[in-house]
Amino acid sequence: MAASSLSMQGVLGRLNATQLAAPALILMILAMMVLPLPAFVLDLFFTFNIAISILVLLVAVNTQKTLDFSVFPTILLVTTLLRLSLNVASTRVVLLEGHTGPDAAGKVIEAFGHFLVGGNFAIGIIVFMILVVINFVVITKGAGRVAEVSARFTLDAMPGKQMAIDADLNAGLIGEEEARKRRSEISRESEFFGSMDGASKFVRGDAVAGIVIMLLNVIGGLIVGVLQHDMAIALAAKNYTLLTIGDGLVAQIPGLIISIAAGMVVTRVSDDRDIGQQVVGQMFRNPKALAITAGIVGFLGIIPGMPNLVFILLASSLGWLAWKMSEKQRRIVERPVKVAPAPVQESIEASWNDVAPLDVLGLEVGYRLIPLVDKSQDGELLRRIRGIRKKFAQEVGFLVSPVHIRDNLELKPNAYRILLKGVEVGAGEAFTGHFLAINPGRVAGTLNGTATKDPAFGLPAIWIEGSQREQAQAYGYTVVDASTVVATHLNHLILTHAGELLGRQEVQQLLDHLAKEMPKLVEDLVPKVLPLGTLQKVLQGLLDEGVHIRDMRTIIETVADHATRTQNADDLTTQVRNALGRAIVQQLFPGSSEMQVMSLDPTLERLLSQAVSGGSENTSFEPGLADTLVRETAAAAERQEALGLPAVLLVPGSLRVLLSRFLRRTVPQLKVLAHNEVPENRIIKVTSVIGGRT
Repeated sequence: MAASSLSMQGVLGRLNATQLAAPALILMILAMMVLPLPAFVLDLFFTFNIAISILVLLVAVNTQKTLDFSVFPTILLVTTLLRLSLNVASTRVVLLEGHTGPDAAGKVIEAFGHFLVGGNFAIGIIVFMILVVINFVVITKGAGRVAEVSARFTLDAMPGKQMAIDADLNAGLIGEEEARKRRSEISRESEFFGSMDGASKFVRGDAVAGIVIMLLNVIGGLIVGVLQHDMAIALAAKNYTLLTIGDGLVAQIPGLIISIAAGMVVTRVSDDRDIGQQVVGQMFRNPKALAITAGIVGFLGIIPGMPNLVFILLASSLGWLAWKMSEKQRRIVERPVKVAPAPVQESIEASWNDVAPLDVLGLEVGYRLIPLVDKSQDGELLRRIRGIRKKFAQEVGFLVSPVHIRDNLELKPNAYRILLKGVEVGAGEAFTGHFLAINPGRVAGTLNGTATKDPAFGLPAIWIEGSQREQAQAYGYTVVDASTVVATHLNHLILTHAGELLGRQEVQQLLDHLAKEMPKLVEDLVPKVLPLGTLQKVLQGLLDEGVHIRDMRTIIETVADHATRTQNADDLTTQVRNALGRAIVQQLFPGSSEMQVMSLDPTLERLLSQAVSGGSENTSFEPGLADTLVRETAAAAERQEALGLPAVLLVPGSLRVLLSRFLRRTVPQLKVLAHNEVPENRIIKVTSVIGGRT
């Protein structure tokens, strides 16, 4: 017995007050429906109900984001049950003690039945019905419809939001922790609006229950008063009707407050300000609108028969507020700006300082895109570019040169162009304040906007206003802002031209970094055995075919093993690819033992082998054979991508270099693998045969 008592105390000790609050409240609500309550206890619970409803309203008004009040659907259910249980408890008291007088059910019901409606039960019935109509027809129905639409659009927009998060994660703009946090927030948002869609039915049902309870109380009170207590019909009608009206009002007013809170929660747009700040910031910051309103109200105030004092007083207040806002804006605009004196023009001789080296990577923007790259304006694009360079270094294996950004007044205002060693390699347009809705292939509707194409991948897209963002995500579009468009385009071009970005200086920096851990390996290879330029060509050959060079240890060891027998960059690249075979295949087919690839028809393979058997580096194909090879490879690559698979062609090692160079220009997405680059544990499945009969 003692052990049992100690264990019970241990359990209760681990439970704190907050954990016991919810079960205690539910038990209290259920108890009120069953157990008779004295009038004083009813007064306490009715007052508690009013206080809770006011608290919920104030929390809803001061909430900045919808998810900050995610427990609201549960609170809506609990407060509705509390009101219904109070209705049941007060009905029991009204029918049992109503014959004793107007204070039979407590002072709160008496106050609402006499003070608020003047003791006139006819007026009380009308006021009660008006409150029910306002609550049921206007607020509850509107809030329920908004919650229903919000739940549907939030659920439809989830795939697009997930794709946007994945795009930011892949571009290095956010980390894994931030991505996980955003995914969780999207999931919670959909669950919240789904719960609100169902919870709004509680309030609607509560309004209907209030009407039914009122009718039952009036009819039941007449029957009980006349038949059981021998009261006159007029006296019974007055007593029981006033008590019923007081009971109904004391329940409907908190219900109306909760319904208003529900409407505010589901109709607001998430912002970093509460509702009061949003209303003041968006309605009372336009002096022109305030001045026009003051003029209209003042005109109405001078019409004979109108309450002139009230109208003119309000017009004067609005006019004064418009004048103050206009003065505030004028002071901001007229803030003095220091003008630098004009520089003194001097005749200076030309020097070698006038010969500026070309930037390896450059970004030029039109004047409307300057806010994206201006440090003083916290340009979002600058942060994204830093993220791109960091992610590129982590994944590919070397650090690219900084991106030099400058404005170019010769470009269109919204245009930009990306330069590689002074030569334009990409260009596009971006519109600040707008969003690019990219069609990934399957969307549920069309949007109004400026049709264009995604500058990075050429997908059809539309520039839309910010107000259409949620609708576009609901339709299945991938929606990104202007800075993300430019950053994604830049990232794509950096990956595409990675080989050109790896100069001798970058190779030397790689070797210096590697020498900190393996100094002897680097010292024995460069420059004793292999020139730095040859190693650069090997690394560039890997990058040109999309092979990452993070595993520099394997690359250097393989080159060191074979550099004594050959100094040919292509031969060394082939040996390095063989050593990196597992990493290359993993990069193309992550997490899968099966490789679904394209292959050559045996006849075509023999013809190509004969063409390269002479050993010439400038091997050429017969025109008809070359045309067939290009056409069928492009068609097979498109079929692979349509199935969601990488376009990979598996060929003998003797043909790999030749076919890769020949097909790279016409089928840029194609990757050519040699048989001896595939690990033994991989299963090969041929999906297309090039050159075979169809």
